[in-house]
Amino acid sequence: MLNLINEPLIQQVEEQPSKSLITYLYIGHFLARWGARMWEFSVGLYMINLWPDSLLFAAIYGVLESASTALFGPIVGHWVDRLTYVKVLQLWLVSQNLSFIVAGGTVVTLLVYSALKVTNFSAFILLVILTNISGAVGVLSTLAGTILIEREWVVVISEGNSPEHLTKMNSVIRRIDLTCKLCAPVVTGFIISFVSLKASALSLALWNTISVWVEYWLFISVYNGIPALQESSHRRVSKSPSKSDFEERKSTSHDEESSQMKLLEDSLKAKFTKLVSSVPYFNAWRVFWQQDIVLPGIALALLFFTVLSFGTLMTAALEWEGIPAYVIGIARGVSAVIGIAATIVYPILQSRLSTLRTGLWSIWSQWICLLVCVASIWARHNISSAYMLMAGVALSRLGLWSFDLSVIQQMQDHVHESDRCVVGGVQNSLQSSMDLMGYVMGILISNPQDFWKLILISFGAVTLAALLYTFHLYTIRRHLFHLEKLILLVKRFTRSSGNAQLC
Repeated sequence: MLNLINEPLIQQVEEQPSKSLITYLYIGHFLARWGARMWEFSVGLYMINLWPDSLLFAAIYGVLESASTALFGPIVGHWVDRLTYVKVLQLWLVSQNLSFIVAGGTVVTLLVYSALKVTNFSAFILLVILTNISGAVGVLSTLAGTILIEREWVVVISEGNSPEHLTKMNSVIRRIDLTCKLCAPVVTGFIISFVSLKASALSLALWNTISVWVEYWLFISVYNGIPALQESSHRRVSKSPSKSDFEERKSTSHDEESSQMKLLEDSLKAKFTKLVSSVPYFNAWRVFWQQDIVLPGIALALLFFTVLSFGTLMTAALEWEGIPAYVIGIARGVSAVIGIAATIVYPILQSRLSTLRTGLWSIWSQWICLLVCVASIWARHNISSAYMLMAGVALSRLGLWSFDLSVIQQMQDHVHESDRCVVGGVQNSLQSSMDLMGYVMGILISNPQDFWKLILISFGAVTLAALLYTFHLYTIRRHLFHLEKLILLVKRFTRSSGNAQLC
């Protein structure tokens, strides 16, 4: 009898993933994110170098990248949800690394044969187009890996553990990403400043050529070593492709549904509706809009409608202002350090304030820090303005990444397992749509001297995001602050002040 009682406990301990496998997961994620962050930082410098004194090329690339994710993000989420984990790994790693290899090679060609712009403009444009398409495909492939690791594997591995375990894994995964965002631009910036742009593009291609094999070995080792991942993969593939789990949970019984479908199919309108809903793209958006976390998702997406980040447009604008590449890389590194601090602060705040309220404090702290960026518009000296801009953006990362973690955890907690990948794909698509609009702004306002207009529009988007999330919190809790606690705190303060005066 004692053995029978202890057997489930022993089995549960045995099923817990070893620390070495979790370490493999983290290392593989680091290698994959490093290559993506190298490209993300470098592409703006490449484009401003190919077409100086204009943000046009940088903005066009940003539009193509964001548009591809916005259009195909829901479909990527649908594929990740339907394919086995191994197949997703193979498609993700091969397409991502091959795309960045091609992009690095075309950039090297453009820089070596810089006279093409004059001698053979058609060849020059074709190489630029190939660079843009390769980079966009690489970023779209990275989305598949993000959904797989951050939205799926982390949750599956954490099942059966305390909620703090999921919070910790989310924080570590985000810390790895921000560490890459810290170190990759600094290393790339030094290569560009003290060697050449060609050397940085070549190093990008070589990194992805070598790392793809190591990444696959690490991730497949994690998959083979954790039975829960294999079981989850088999469950996903065994799902009926003709009918979503969301519809299955909503149906009352098979007989009632069959009779209703027969009545609906009698009309042409019902057949058209059924046809449209069967398309993965529209079905994915339908599933997303029926979730309880729509407003937090929209608020997070609005934060991508901005130039107030060390992205392509701001990097190109700072380069135009005369800020050296290594200084931009260091500033971006400082920004990432502050973001890493957010991954340490978030679990502490979440344990004391709850996930929902941590998001409120986070997004408004970001808004306050971005006031420095708005103030930089009225700085008299261009260099001072640039440094104020970089400082405001860097400080705001503490609130930004805390808010990002808060929304992601709300999605993990409130979205059903069968819809997680689909909702994650749509969320990334929505974010890329906002990112796309930001780059469209860059095309419409391509003169670097008018960058201040982009700053004000971006600040307005953050303000709207903060108000939307505040409204969401109020609809759930029916209050924003604990007034009774504030009143009690004020009374204590007044009492202590009165006692101090008497003394």
